Amino acid sequence: MRYFVADAFAEEVFKGNPAGVCLLEEWLDDQTLQHIAAENNLAETAFVVSRGDQYDLRWFTPETEIDLCGHATLASAFVLTRFVNPNQTVLRFSTMSGELTVERQGDLFVMDFPARKPVQIPVTRQMEEAIGVPVREAHRSRNLLLLIDSEEQVRSLKPDLGLVACLPDCFALIVTAKGDKADFVSRFFVPNAGIPEDPVTGSSHSTLIPFWADKLQKQKMTARQLSKRGGTLYCEQCGERVKIAGRAVLYLQGEIYLA
Repeated sequence: MRYFVADAFAEEVFKGNPAGVCLLEEWLDDQTLQHIAAENNLAETAFVVSRGDQYDLRWFTPETEIDLCGHATLASAFVLTRFVNPNQTVLRFSTMSGELTVERQGDLFVMDFPARKPVQIPVTRQMEEAIGVPVREAHRSRNLLLLIDSEEQVRSLKPDLGLVACLPDCFALIVTAKGDKADFVSRFFVPNAGIPEDPVTGSSHSTLIPFWADKLQKQKMTARQLSKRGGTLYCEQCGERVKIAGRAVLYLQGEIYLA
């Protein structure tokens, strides 16, 4: 199969979040897909099958399939418009999270995702012990979101991933604060899915966008994810949906052999 690696939410290689993109003619069995994702050993590998005017899309970490991934969706749209159909400006993907659309606007890819507005929950001592700093607020959607005091705290955070993995009802952990230059900043940790820290995460912004839209009383915002690689996301709150935009660059293209 044709295989690509693109750095999503990046304007140069070695920035943003690398995602594998595998172009299939038909679906392989789930175990083979999981083996490929583990062999690729990236935070996410996207598998894409063309279905006429739209695409089937699935995402796998090295350890499990997940229901929504932003950076691998962006990378898939980038690969498809560069190597499969350069004239395509709107891509429709059938996924576990329903139909997702991506619109290409020059070198910017605008993803339309479901909003996952979080619900506030009590702050616990276990949360603060896991991240090592005071927590101002705690909220939960699919992920656990912890609000802390400053961008610098987010940047220098050194969470205990063993404790993060033990937080109750926590598929993944978002730590966020108001930004100094961007509207808000965040980091994202998923130790239970084999991802100690995800460099730049589209799906977490399905929760961050409605959260910060309420806090800042803004519909359009710029976000920075403060991992070592770092990345910029252009965000918009649209009722029950959110728009998440970014750029991508090609790192690798090749072929995977399964014989």
